[in-house]
Amino acid sequence: MGAGAGGKMGDTNEYTVHDLVRDELYKNMDVEYGKFTASLSPGAGNIIGVRIPVLRKMAKEIASVNWKEYLDGARDDTFEEVMLQGIVLGYARGKIDDILTYMGRFIPKIDDWSICDTCCNTFKIANQYQQEVWDFLMPYLDEQGVIDGKPANERNREFELRFVAVMMLNYYLNDAYIDKVLYAYDHMKNDGYYLKMGVAWGLAEAYVKCPEPTKVFLNNNHLDDFTFNKAIQKMQESFRITPEEKAALKAMKR
Repeated sequence: MGAGAGGKMGDTNEYTVHDLVRDELYKNMDVEYGKFTASLSPGAGNIIGVRIPVLRKMAKEIASVNWKEYLDGARDDTFEEVMLQGIVLGYARGKIDDILTYMGRFIPKIDDWSICDTCCNTFKIANQYQQEVWDFLMPYLDEQGVIDGKPANERNREFELRFVAVMMLNYYLNDAYIDKVLYAYDHMKNDGYYLKMGVAWGLAEAYVKCPEPTKVFLNNNHLDDFTFNKAIQKMQESFRITPEEKAALKAMKR
């Protein structure tokens, strides 16, 4: 995707890549799917109604041409365009420092669980650069820290922390990081529902992939009762945990 002939990015009469993206989204509008999305994301605004496979196809094309150009001027006034930016970052290739810089600009835009989780699920470059991505995530755990010039209390902490929680469950439930992940989950303090559910989901996955340290953690943690009980519930719902283990987990509910 490129700028219109004879113009420069930013010319008022030019048909830009961002206009092309907007037109493509509306060409793929599905009103019923938009209603379905709205039912799952009640806080989301201005939903066009574009299915995820369509967004992924668009994101791959953008990432293969000039993802920086797109992200530098990407629009944020529809649900799908914010979602698309997160998927583009997942498919972007280049220096990891550059990609993480753009990710840092994107995270403050996250205000919905599905935008958060789709971005995390797509950001598979984290498997290749585990330490670099881990180091990028750590400042978000600091309540007093400042990221992009904004103190923690001026940012959307619920979804910042959910982003960290979901990144951890996707890429860091392994022997090298599990103790750090469990410590992080234990210290993510925020009253947001979507953070609590993200931590509960992460702990359920941790129980499957790293059972022994997770069992120890369940017996000694600082989780609030809601998050702890949701984690136990998700473990009980898993097909990957034995009935005997589920019975023992049920007895742990607070």
